[in-house]
Amino acid sequence: MNAALLQPLALRGVELPNRIVVSPMCQYSAVDGCATDWHLVHLGQFAISGAGLVIVEATHVERRGRITHACLGLYSDDNEAALARVVAFCRRHGGAKLGIQLSHSGRKGSAHRPWEGRGEALTAQQGAWQTVSASSLPYDDGWPEPAPLDGAGLAEVRDAHAASARRAARLGFDLVELHIAHGYLLHGFLSPLVNNRTDAYGGSLENRLRFPLEVFEAVRAAWPDDRPLGVRVSATDWIDGGWTLDETCEFARQLKVRGCDYLTVSSGGLSLKQKIALGEGHQLPLAAAVRKASGLPTMGVGMLFDPRQVNRAIEDGQCDLAAFARGMLSDPHWAWRAAAALGGDVGYPPQYIRGYRSPWLREQRAGSDGE
Repeated sequence: MNAALLQPLALRGVELPNRIVVSPMCQYSAVDGCATDWHLVHLGQFAISGAGLVIVEATHVERRGRITHACLGLYSDDNEAALARVVAFCRRHGGAKLGIQLSHSGRKGSAHRPWEGRGEALTAQQGAWQTVSASSLPYDDGWPEPAPLDGAGLAEVRDAHAASARRAARLGFDLVELHIAHGYLLHGFLSPLVNNRTDAYGGSLENRLRFPLEVFEAVRAAWPDDRPLGVRVSATDWIDGGWTLDETCEFARQLKVRGCDYLTVSSGGLSLKQKIALGEGHQLPLAAAVRKASGLPTMGVGMLFDPRQVNRAIEDGQCDLAAFARGMLSDPHWAWRAAAALGGDVGYPPQYIRGYRSPWLREQRAGSDGE
Protein backbone atom coordinates (compact mmCIF):
# COMPACT_ATOMS: atom_id res chain seq x y z
CA MET A 1 0.00 0.00 0.00
CA ASN A 2 1.22 3.50 -0.81
CA ALA A 3 2.59 5.66 1.99
CA ALA A 4 0.31 8.25 3.64
CA LEU A 5 1.59 11.08 1.41
CA LEU A 6 0.64 9.06 -1.67
CA GLN A 7 -2.85 8.06 -0.51
CA PRO A 8 -5.93 9.67 -2.13
CA LEU A 9 -8.04 12.17 -0.20
CA ALA A 10 -11.70 13.02 -0.79
CA LEU A 11 -12.93 16.59 -0.22
CA ARG A 12 -16.66 16.89 -0.94
CA GLY A 13 -17.17 15.53 -4.45
CA VAL A 14 -13.51 15.75 -5.45
CA GLU A 15 -10.95 12.99 -4.89
CA LEU A 16 -7.30 14.00 -4.99
CA PRO A 17 -5.05 11.16 -6.22
CA ASN A 18 -2.45 11.93 -3.52
CA ARG A 19 -1.64 14.49 -0.81
CA ILE A 20 1.07 16.36 -2.75
CA VAL A 21 0.00 19.92 -3.60
CA VAL A 22 1.71 22.51 -5.79
CA SER A 23 1.28 25.66 -3.74
CA PRO A 24 0.00 28.86 -5.36
CA MET A 25 3.04 30.90 -6.43
CA CYS A 26 2.75 34.44 -7.74
CA GLN A 27 4.49 34.77 -11.11
CA TYR A 28 3.98 38.50 -11.79
CA SER A 29 3.62 37.72 -15.49
CA ALA A 30 0.03 38.66 -16.36
CA VAL A 31 -1.20 41.49 -18.56
CA ASP A 32 -4.03 43.45 -16.91
CA GLY A 33 -4.83 40.31 -14.95
CA CYS A 34 -4.77 38.01 -18.00
CA ALA A 35 -2.74 34.80 -18.00
CA THR A 36 0.00 34.53 -20.63
CA ASP A 37 2.13 31.83 -22.22
CA TRP A 38 4.27 31.90 -19.08
CA HIS A 39 1.33 30.56 -17.09
CA LEU A 40 0.73 27.89 -19.70
CA VAL A 41 4.30 26.62 -19.29
CA HIS A 42 4.54 27.16 -15.53
CA LEU A 43 1.25 25.47 -14.62
CA GLY A 44 1.46 22.91 -17.42
CA GLN A 45 4.71 21.45 -16.06
CA PHE A 46 3.09 20.97 -12.65
CA ALA A 47 -0.10 19.47 -14.07
CA ILE A 48 2.03 16.57 -15.40
CA SER A 49 4.33 16.43 -12.35
CA GLY A 50 2.56 13.67 -10.41
CA ALA A 51 1.19 16.07 -7.77
CA GLY A 52 -2.41 15.41 -6.77
CA LEU A 53 -3.45 19.08 -6.78
CA VAL A 54 -2.12 22.21 -8.46
CA ILE A 55 -3.39 25.54 -7.09
CA VAL A 56 -3.14 28.56 -9.38
CA GLU A 57 -1.33 31.54 -7.87
CA ALA A 58 -3.10 34.29 -5.90
CA THR A 59 -5.70 35.45 -8.41
CA HIS A 60 -7.14 38.84 -7.62
CA VAL A 61 -10.83 39.59 -7.45
CA GLU A 62 -10.48 43.29 -8.30
CA ARG A 63 -8.13 45.27 -10.48
CA ARG A 64 -7.19 47.43 -7.47
CA GLY A 65 -6.71 44.22 -5.46
CA ARG A 66 -3.59 43.18 -7.39
CA ILE A 67 -0.20 43.24 -5.70
CA THR A 68 1.56 44.48 -8.86
CA HIS A 69 0.60 45.57 -12.37
CA ALA A 70 1.55 42.05 -13.53
CA CYS A 71 -0.53 39.98 -11.10
CA LEU A 72 -3.14 37.46 -12.22
CA GLY A 73 -6.81 38.39 -11.94
CA LEU A 74 -10.26 36.93 -12.40
CA TYR A 75 -12.30 40.13 -12.47
CA SER A 76 -13.10 40.44 -16.18
CA ASP A 77 -14.26 38.44 -19.16
CA ASP A 78 -10.81 38.82 -20.70
CA ASN A 79 -9.22 37.37 -17.55
CA GLU A 80 -11.60 34.42 -17.67
CA ALA A 81 -10.94 33.71 -21.36
CA ALA A 82 -7.16 33.85 -20.92
CA LEU A 83 -7.23 31.49 -17.96
CA ALA A 84 -9.58 29.10 -19.78
CA ARG A 85 -6.80 28.40 -22.28
CA VAL A 86 -4.40 27.47 -19.49
CA VAL A 87 -6.95 25.28 -17.70
CA ALA A 88 -7.77 23.44 -20.93
CA PHE A 89 -4.08 22.75 -21.56
CA CYS A 90 -3.57 21.38 -18.04
CA ARG A 91 -6.66 19.20 -18.31
CA ARG A 92 -5.62 17.83 -21.70
CA HIS A 93 -2.12 16.83 -20.70
CA GLY A 94 -2.08 16.49 -16.91
CA GLY A 95 -3.64 14.31 -14.24
CA ALA A 96 -3.65 16.74 -11.32
CA LYS A 97 -6.80 18.28 -9.91
CA LEU A 98 -6.86 22.05 -10.38
CA GLY A 99 -7.51 24.69 -7.74
CA ILE A 100 -7.35 28.46 -7.69
CA GLN A 101 -6.56 30.86 -4.86
CA LEU A 102 -8.76 33.98 -4.75
CA SER A 103 -7.14 37.01 -3.17
CA HIS A 104 -7.22 40.75 -2.58
CA SER A 105 -3.92 42.44 -1.76
CA GLY A 106 -5.34 45.26 0.34
CA ARG A 107 -2.68 47.67 1.62
CA LYS A 108 0.14 45.51 0.19
CA GLY A 109 -0.96 46.28 -3.36
CA SER A 110 0.30 48.85 -5.86
CA ALA A 111 3.83 47.50 -5.50
CA HIS A 112 6.80 46.69 -7.70
CA ARG A 113 7.40 43.17 -8.96
CA PRO A 114 9.90 41.51 -6.60
CA TRP A 115 12.82 41.59 -9.03
CA GLU A 116 12.23 45.28 -9.81
CA GLY A 117 12.22 46.61 -6.24
CA ARG A 118 11.26 44.13 -3.56
CA GLY A 119 9.29 45.67 -0.71
CA GLU A 120 8.76 48.98 -2.46
CA ALA A 121 5.51 50.73 -3.34
CA LEU A 122 4.90 52.24 -6.75
CA THR A 123 5.04 55.99 -7.19
CA ALA A 124 2.40 58.01 -9.00
CA GLN A 125 4.75 58.26 -11.99
CA GLN A 126 5.00 54.45 -12.03
CA GLY A 127 1.23 53.98 -12.15
CA ALA A 128 0.37 53.62 -8.46
CA TRP A 129 -3.28 53.19 -7.50
CA GLN A 130 -5.25 53.79 -4.33
CA THR A 131 -5.21 50.72 -2.12
CA VAL A 132 -7.83 49.79 0.46
CA SER A 133 -7.66 48.16 3.88
CA ALA A 134 -9.44 47.71 7.18
CA SER A 135 -7.90 51.00 8.32
CA SER A 136 -5.60 53.74 7.07
CA LEU A 137 -2.42 52.24 8.56
CA PRO A 138 0.21 51.86 5.78
CA TYR A 139 2.04 48.59 5.21
CA ASP A 140 5.45 50.03 6.10
CA ASP A 141 7.44 53.23 6.33
CA GLY A 142 7.35 55.03 3.01
CA TRP A 143 4.18 53.29 1.85
CA PRO A 144 1.02 55.29 1.11
CA GLU A 145 -2.02 55.25 3.36
CA PRO A 146 -4.73 52.85 2.18
CA ALA A 147 -8.34 53.97 2.17
CA PRO A 148 -10.42 52.31 4.91
CA LEU A 149 -13.34 50.42 3.40
CA ASP A 150 -16.72 51.93 4.21
CA GLY A 151 -20.02 50.03 4.05
CA ALA A 152 -20.29 50.31 0.28
CA GLY A 153 -16.66 49.30 -0.13
CA LEU A 154 -17.08 46.24 2.05
CA ALA A 155 -20.05 45.13 -0.04
CA GLU A 156 -18.08 45.72 -3.24
CA VAL A 157 -15.14 43.59 -2.09
CA ARG A 158 -17.44 40.83 -0.81
CA ASP A 159 -19.36 40.74 -4.09
CA ALA A 160 -16.12 40.75 -6.11
CA HIS A 161 -14.99 37.59 -4.32
CA ALA A 162 -18.30 35.90 -5.09
CA ALA A 163 -18.15 36.98 -8.75
CA SER A 164 -14.65 35.56 -9.12
CA ALA A 165 -15.81 32.29 -7.54
CA ARG A 166 -18.55 32.03 -10.15
CA ARG A 167 -15.97 32.61 -12.88
CA ALA A 168 -13.79 29.89 -11.37
CA ALA A 169 -16.77 27.52 -11.41
CA ARG A 170 -17.41 28.25 -15.08
CA LEU A 171 -13.75 27.54 -15.82
CA GLY A 172 -14.18 24.11 -14.23
CA PHE A 173 -11.78 24.41 -11.31
CA ASP A 174 -12.07 21.56 -8.83
CA LEU A 175 -11.30 23.64 -5.75
CA VAL A 176 -11.12 27.23 -4.51
CA GLU A 177 -8.83 28.49 -1.76
CA LEU A 178 -9.68 31.85 -0.20
CA HIS A 179 -6.58 33.83 0.77
CA ILE A 180 -6.91 35.17 4.33
CA ALA A 181 -3.19 35.23 5.13
CA HIS A 182 0.15 36.99 4.63
CA GLY A 183 -1.04 40.50 5.44
CA TYR A 184 -3.40 40.84 2.51
CA LEU A 185 -6.81 42.48 2.81
CA LEU A 186 -8.80 39.86 4.71
CA HIS A 187 -5.94 39.01 7.07
CA GLY A 188 -5.72 42.72 7.83
CA PHE A 189 -9.27 42.64 9.19
CA LEU A 190 -8.30 39.82 11.56
CA SER A 191 -5.18 41.40 13.04
CA PRO A 192 -5.38 44.15 15.67
CA LEU A 193 -2.08 45.45 14.30
CA VAL A 194 -3.95 46.59 11.17
CA ASN A 195 -7.60 46.73 12.17
CA ASN A 196 -8.22 49.72 14.45
CA ARG A 197 -11.85 50.17 13.39
CA THR A 198 -14.47 51.22 15.94
CA ASP A 199 -17.49 49.89 14.05
CA ALA A 200 -18.94 46.35 13.92
CA TYR A 201 -15.86 45.15 11.99
CA GLY A 202 -13.22 46.11 14.55
CA GLY A 203 -12.26 45.75 18.18
CA SER A 204 -13.34 42.41 19.64
CA LEU A 205 -12.37 39.09 18.09
CA GLU A 206 -16.00 38.56 17.07
CA ASN A 207 -15.97 41.87 15.20
CA ARG A 208 -12.59 41.29 13.56
CA LEU A 209 -13.79 37.91 12.28
CA ARG A 210 -16.99 39.38 10.88
CA PHE A 211 -15.90 40.60 7.43
CA PRO A 212 -13.67 37.63 6.51
CA LEU A 213 -16.54 35.32 7.51
CA GLU A 214 -18.99 37.35 5.41
CA VAL A 215 -16.68 37.02 2.42
CA PHE A 216 -16.32 33.30 3.03
CA GLU A 217 -20.10 32.87 3.18
CA ALA A 218 -20.53 34.80 -0.08
CA VAL A 219 -17.93 32.62 -1.83
CA ARG A 220 -19.41 29.41 -0.42
CA ALA A 221 -22.84 30.46 -1.75
CA ALA A 222 -21.38 31.24 -5.18
CA TRP A 223 -19.23 28.10 -5.39
CA PRO A 224 -20.82 24.72 -6.31
CA ASP A 225 -21.80 22.70 -3.27
CA ASP A 226 -20.05 19.55 -4.51
CA ARG A 227 -16.66 21.26 -4.82
CA PRO A 228 -14.35 21.99 -1.86
CA LEU A 229 -13.65 25.47 -0.56
CA GLY A 230 -10.62 26.00 1.65
CA VAL A 231 -8.94 28.95 3.34
CA ARG A 232 -5.29 29.89 3.71
CA VAL A 233 -4.59 31.47 7.09
CA SER A 234 -1.61 32.97 8.83
CA ALA A 235 -1.74 31.20 12.18
CA THR A 236 0.28 33.95 13.87
CA ASP A 237 1.67 37.37 12.95
CA TRP A 238 4.92 36.59 14.82
CA ILE A 239 4.62 40.04 16.45
CA ASP A 240 3.58 40.91 20.01
CA GLY A 241 0.03 42.21 20.08
CA GLY A 242 -0.83 40.67 16.72
CA TRP A 243 -3.03 37.84 15.49
CA THR A 244 -2.47 34.65 17.50
CA LEU A 245 -2.68 30.89 17.13
CA ASP A 246 -5.57 30.73 19.63
CA GLU A 247 -7.51 33.24 17.54
CA THR A 248 -6.74 31.21 14.44
CA CYS A 249 -8.20 28.13 16.09
CA GLU A 250 -11.43 29.99 16.88
CA PHE A 251 -11.55 31.34 13.32
CA ALA A 252 -11.13 27.77 12.05
CA ARG A 253 -14.06 26.59 14.15
CA GLN A 254 -16.21 29.41 12.78
CA LEU A 255 -15.20 28.56 9.22
CA LYS A 256 -16.00 24.88 9.73
CA VAL A 257 -19.63 25.52 10.66
CA ARG A 258 -19.96 27.66 7.52
CA GLY A 259 -18.84 24.89 5.19
CA CYS A 260 -15.06 25.22 4.99
CA ASP A 261 -13.40 21.99 3.82
CA TYR A 262 -9.75 22.50 4.78
CA LEU A 263 -7.26 25.09 6.02
CA THR A 264 -3.81 25.80 4.63
CA VAL A 265 -1.87 26.85 7.72
CA SER A 266 0.87 29.36 6.98
CA SER A 267 2.04 32.29 9.12
CA GLY A 268 3.34 35.84 9.05
CA GLY A 269 3.34 38.26 6.15
CA LEU A 270 1.57 41.12 7.92
CA SER A 271 4.63 43.23 8.68
CA LEU A 272 8.31 43.42 7.86
CA LYS A 273 8.89 43.59 11.63
CA GLN A 274 7.99 39.92 12.10
CA LYS A 275 10.53 37.61 13.73
CA ILE A 276 10.22 34.02 12.45
CA ALA A 277 12.46 31.13 13.43
CA LEU A 278 12.76 29.56 10.00
CA GLY A 279 13.55 25.91 9.44
CA GLU A 280 12.40 22.89 7.51
CA GLY A 281 8.78 22.19 8.44
CA HIS A 282 8.66 25.09 10.92
CA GLN A 283 4.94 25.67 10.36
CA LEU A 284 3.80 22.05 10.78
CA PRO A 285 3.17 22.42 14.55
CA LEU A 286 0.80 25.30 13.73
CA ALA A 287 -1.09 23.10 11.26
CA ALA A 288 -1.31 20.36 13.88
CA ALA A 289 -2.72 22.75 16.50
CA VAL A 290 -5.37 24.12 14.14
CA ARG A 291 -6.30 20.60 13.01
CA LYS A 292 -6.75 19.44 16.59
CA ALA A 293 -8.77 22.50 17.64
CA SER A 294 -11.13 22.58 14.65
CA GLY A 295 -11.37 19.03 13.35
CA LEU A 296 -10.75 20.37 9.85
CA PRO A 297 -8.23 18.80 7.46
CA THR A 298 -5.13 20.97 7.24
CA MET A 299 -2.54 21.56 4.55
CA GLY A 300 1.02 21.97 5.78
CA VAL A 301 3.15 24.49 3.90
CA GLY A 302 6.49 26.23 4.15
CA MET A 303 10.01 24.86 3.64
CA LEU A 304 8.98 21.25 3.11
CA PHE A 305 11.61 19.26 1.22
CA ASP A 306 12.19 15.72 2.56
CA PRO A 307 9.48 13.25 1.44
CA ARG A 308 10.02 11.07 4.50
CA GLN A 309 9.57 13.97 6.89
CA VAL A 310 6.41 15.07 5.12
CA ASN A 311 5.04 11.55 5.10
CA ARG A 312 5.63 11.29 8.86
CA ALA A 313 3.78 14.58 9.39
CA ILE A 314 0.72 13.12 7.68
CA GLU A 315 1.04 9.79 9.47
CA ASP A 316 1.33 11.59 12.83
CA GLY A 317 -1.74 13.75 12.18
CA GLN A 318 0.02 17.10 11.86
CA CYS A 319 -1.58 17.70 8.48
CA ASP A 320 -3.58 15.94 5.77
CA LEU A 321 -2.01 17.55 2.70
CA ALA A 322 1.40 19.05 2.01
CA ALA A 323 1.98 22.05 -0.27
CA PHE A 324 5.28 22.82 -1.97
CA ALA A 325 6.52 26.00 -3.61
CA ARG A 326 10.33 26.42 -3.47
CA GLY A 327 10.75 22.67 -3.58
CA MET A 328 8.69 22.41 -6.76
CA LEU A 329 10.50 25.29 -8.43
CA SER A 330 13.78 23.54 -7.71
CA ASP A 331 12.49 20.09 -8.71
CA PRO A 332 9.24 20.09 -10.74
CA HIS A 333 9.14 16.30 -10.43
CA TRP A 334 9.45 16.29 -6.65
CA ALA A 335 6.45 13.91 -6.61
CA TRP A 336 8.51 11.35 -8.54
CA ARG A 337 11.25 11.63 -5.93
CA ALA A 338 8.70 11.20 -3.14
CA ALA A 339 7.24 8.12 -4.80
CA ALA A 340 10.68 6.55 -5.15
CA ALA A 341 11.71 7.42 -1.59
CA LEU A 342 8.46 6.07 -0.13
CA GLY A 343 8.20 2.96 -2.31
CA GLY A 344 5.00 4.00 -4.09
CA ASP A 345 3.77 5.52 -7.31
CA VAL A 346 2.28 8.74 -8.66
CA GLY A 347 0.87 9.60 -12.06
CA TYR A 348 3.07 10.48 -15.01
CA PRO A 349 2.53 11.22 -18.71
CA PRO A 350 3.24 8.27 -21.01
CA GLN A 351 5.71 10.42 -22.94
CA TYR A 352 7.92 10.40 -19.81
CA ILE A 353 7.79 6.66 -19.13
CA ARG A 354 11.51 6.15 -19.76
CA GLY A 355 12.33 8.71 -17.12
CA TYR A 356 9.76 7.64 -14.56
CA ARG A 357 10.19 3.86 -14.94
CA SER A 358 13.98 3.82 -15.30
CA PRO A 359 15.21 1.55 -12.44
CA TRP A 360 18.53 3.38 -12.22
CA LEU A 361 16.93 6.84 -12.05
CA ARG A 362 14.34 5.65 -9.56
CA GLU A 363 17.13 4.33 -7.35
CA GLN A 364 18.88 7.68 -7.56
CA ARG A 365 15.68 9.53 -6.64
CA ALA A 366 15.00 7.21 -3.69
CA GLY A 367 18.54 7.57 -2.37
CA SER A 368 18.71 11.35 -2.55
CA ASP A 369 16.73 11.66 0.71
CA GLY A 370 18.04 8.58 2.47
CA GLU A 371 18.37 8.58 6.26
